[in-house]
Amino acid sequence: MARIFITGSADGLGRMAAQRLVAQGHRVVLHARSETRAAEAMAAVPGAETAVAGDLGSLELIRYVARQVNHLGQFDAVIHNAAIGYRESKRVLNEDGLCQLFVINTLAPYLLTALIQRPRRLIYLSSGLHRSGDATLADLNWEQRRWQGQQAYSDSKLHDALLSAAVARRWPDVLSNAVEPGWVATRMGGPTAPDNLEAGAETQVWLAVSEEAAALVSGRYFHHKALRTAAPAVDDPDLQDRLLAACAHYTGFALPAP
Repeated sequence: MARIFITGSADGLGRMAAQRLVAQGHRVVLHARSETRAAEAMAAVPGAETAVAGDLGSLELIRYVARQVNHLGQFDAVIHNAAIGYRESKRVLNEDGLCQLFVINTLAPYLLTALIQRPRRLIYLSSGLHRSGDATLADLNWEQRRWQGQQAYSDSKLHDALLSAAVARRWPDVLSNAVEPGWVATRMGGPTAPDNLEAGAETQVWLAVSEEAAALVSGRYFHHKALRTAAPAVDDPDLQDRLLAACAHYTGFALPAP
């Protein structure tokens, strides 16, 4: 039996993954942006251990979520699922003066990775749109560019794949992988999304707990439990290190050494 923490598990793929893991007999801790949503998450995933609350659009609250998780003890796996989507029509700033989409989709998984006690496995949800992400890593906070919601989302999903690969390289004792769940009919994906919703949740569950040899790898990119080639930028160590440095700059916290 494994113990797994899943960000953004009040609905969508995060909730589906939590339900499957609980059904398999694993201990699951949920996450939602508020106490109200956390209670809703617990009601939707009977058998979950508990839920922590904190809006990942705030650096202070990201740190608060990490403290709550560490207080609960050691986890075998963390699934970084929380994100906002490409339909964001304008650049919204958070209390730190940072672009909210950048904070939730990029800085939150980075900072939680840096602050939570190191698990055995880390799973980061990326997207096929990462292939359209800006690999120059210029203007991460969207201060110079004219806002484009889909481009901002694509950039952030490239960041998640880069982060997964960087952690795999930096922490050889951790299995760190990225997942492309497909365009599925969640609240983010919309009702007309054509991909298989059930399969969309399966890969992160498999990577979190499976003892199959195919799941016991690191630094890979998966789609529906099969290896898929990521954008070439993802495997660039220099680009990985530049992203880590930028995230450390924005959060004030560097990724710990191995």
